[in-house]
Amino acid sequence: MMSITRYPAASRRGAIAIVHLGLGAFHRAHQAVYLERYRQRSGDDAWGICSANLRGNVALVDGLAAAGHHYHVAEYTDSENVTLREIGTIEETLFSGRDAEGQWGRDLDALLERMAAPETRIVTLTVTEKGYFLNPASGELLSDDPMIAADIAEPSRPRTAPGMLVEALARRRAQGIAPFTVLCCDNMPDNGRRTRNAVVQLAARRDPELATWIEAQVAFPCSMVDRIVPAMTEHDVARLAELGVADAQAVACEAFSQWVVEDSFPQGRPYWEADGVEMVDDVAPFETMKLRLLNGSHSLLAYLGALDGIATVAEAVARDDLRALLHHYMHREAAPTLSLPAGTDLSGYAASLLARFGNDSLQHRLQQIAMDGSQKLPQRWLQGAVARLEAGGEVPCTALGLAAWIRYTAGSDLHGNAHAVDDPLAPRFVELHQHHANDPAALVAAFLAMDDVVPPALAGNDAFAMAVLSAYRTLTEQLLEGALAALNRN
Repeated sequence: MMSITRYPAASRRGAIAIVHLGLGAFHRAHQAVYLERYRQRSGDDAWGICSANLRGNVALVDGLAAAGHHYHVAEYTDSENVTLREIGTIEETLFSGRDAEGQWGRDLDALLERMAAPETRIVTLTVTEKGYFLNPASGELLSDDPMIAADIAEPSRPRTAPGMLVEALARRRAQGIAPFTVLCCDNMPDNGRRTRNAVVQLAARRDPELATWIEAQVAFPCSMVDRIVPAMTEHDVARLAELGVADAQAVACEAFSQWVVEDSFPQGRPYWEADGVEMVDDVAPFETMKLRLLNGSHSLLAYLGALDGIATVAEAVARDDLRALLHHYMHREAAPTLSLPAGTDLSGYAASLLARFGNDSLQHRLQQIAMDGSQKLPQRWLQGAVARLEAGGEVPCTALGLAAWIRYTAGSDLHGNAHAVDDPLAPRFVELHQHHANDPAALVAAFLAMDDVVPPALAGNDAFAMAVLSAYRTLTEQLLEGALAALNRN
């Protein structure tokens, strides 16, 4: 029998001091939950959120508005224990994406006005790695991207998150209003500094003095976020209905949650430490540990598992050979590249990840994790691989993972079943597979030559290139079981 703990939302409404860009499931199950808990504990209603959807359809925005901006989060410890929270800390929802008729920015004016208002003290973001329009390898702004080009041509009608930040900060500067703090909550190394990099580079294309002002005056603290929040499925909706919840905007997630934030907020912030937020001087060690261990392991499961027709993380980690792969990767490849604070229990953290992955109450689909690999893999695998190789180590798990990613981008699994490849570079992948369909060596070489994905130090390592090619051939000739057996033998 399921054990259910219920927490209703605070009955009062609050003032808006935070604008969030990226009204997706993760934001609703992570940041908004922390702020709801803060409001209920402290009674401070001064930190409500205006959350804007920059992509997708408008249904979520309008659905939340129709529900009084209340929704539910189901936190599953396992299949028998769930905490059900009603969230009400989002006070306003806006839509600035492309509508069904192809028009941009239905609520853009309202969003920019809200961001430029003196009452807004923090702007947070969850727009995924590709939403910053940076070259994953070099960190340079993708000035030729059509979205960024549009923001350069018409800066007062921005379509991207960096463009919105630049326009809102320009308005505040012109009006003599102190800048808000920009808090990135996406899975990127040095995410605050990378966000500053995108914003400053874009601002420089508009006004060099504005760029200098942003670089000098705007705080961009780094943060690390951690909670597994799968995309909602019909199964999740049915489970919630059994709990008496009919909520089209509900989110299901794991019970575990972590948020580590650099404490740099010139315009103030909630005192949310009592609600589990860890305020630190340097996020980097936590951020790198999470990216390389949790996210790196997730990506290994995503590409290798999907190629064998496995649907979810829990199904994948239930296989002894894949579980052994993750143990090898975390302890022998990723862990030696980390510099952690004294007292960090790395073995305990790795064991906790395997337990979380095995939570079968979450239908965390591998295809969801496999999205946008070209944007994710540099920080999840490749930068760590460079460090490991430079230290004289080996990275066979990473080589196998990269081989699996290359094969995955062909658009079918090892048994011939087609799947979608959702990635900004998908058209380039199609060309590479068409040109090198019968030449694995040329195909692997072409992927390694993608310098906007693969660091030059890695691409130029002949031993690593040979390891990827060998893994690719073993994977395609002996399938997943053979590739894992070959790796475990070594």
